[in-house]
Amino acid sequence: MQSGDRIRRRIKLHDLEVLLAVVKAGSMSKAAAILNTTQSAISRSIADLEHTIGVRLLDRSSQGVEPTQYGRALLRRGAVVFDELTQGIQEVESLSNPEVGEVRIGAAPAQSEGIVLAVIDHLSRRYPRMIFHVVAIATPAIYEELRQRRLELGFVRMTGALSEEDLQQEFLFDERLAVVTGTDNPWVRRRKIKLADLMNEPWTWPAALDSLVVEAFRVNGLEAPRATVYADAINMRTRLAAAGRFLAVIPASILKFPPRHESLKMLPVELPGARLRIGIITVKNRTLGPVAQLFVEHAREIADRQRRQRGDPANRRA
Repeated sequence: MQSGDRIRRRIKLHDLEVLLAVVKAGSMSKAAAILNTTQSAISRSIADLEHTIGVRLLDRSSQGVEPTQYGRALLRRGAVVFDELTQGIQEVESLSNPEVGEVRIGAAPAQSEGIVLAVIDHLSRRYPRMIFHVVAIATPAIYEELRQRRLELGFVRMTGALSEEDLQQEFLFDERLAVVTGTDNPWVRRRKIKLADLMNEPWTWPAALDSLVVEAFRVNGLEAPRATVYADAINMRTRLAAAGRFLAVIPASILKFPPRHESLKMLPVELPGARLRIGIITVKNRTLGPVAQLFVEHAREIADRQRRQRGDPANRRA
């Protein structure tokens, strides 16, 4: 017999499939009918397989064919091979079917509550068997999680050109910051409000946005108040605002994307220049799974809709 390594390189799955069909049917002619081929093609496959392995696999007689001891040994293992292959194909089909697939997403807390939540709300209604894994983490951690294949997509605040050579970013939309409070706060009954009117109110915003908020007050000729609560957790800020006493700075889209925050109201006051560039981070030259591709496509649709509503140019950038 030839060496095992050489046999593995030369053996054909088709020939092994033919052997299984012949033994199961009991004759080459019946196997040919089952496989929709000719008897000569069946005989050739069996001969090639026997030549490759170097032993006789079938005993022929007028009554049909039976496997030799070598044939039985190969068939026992061959059945396992085809069973594993079938399961593998089924797993690939499952992975390629977005209706039953999964996606792993990393996002800053604000994006988790905004664009990411909006896409999940839409896709989960259309594909109820989809599974979403969302991790709320800071941008540098997202980079490493993408590299380690623990995430497929990252939704982040873009602060300039990406210096990571193995990653790529795509601009989605400019996110305006808004001032919100609870529906019971007296300020919600005012139609016109200036930042100067709100100087002595209790505020909450994240330390990461402090410079933007301070600049918005400065543009209005004001010295910005200090926040009473500096909180990165956006749900903490929204809950403080919903209670009715605090004013919270949050991304405006959170109030526009479903599901709605019925307990919050946006105040009619501007924070000049307070905008965030939101984008998607992926790994270069890595194929996204079908669910991740759908996620990106729908995020783009939402971003385009946001821009059209505001009249912004559609300047998507890689």
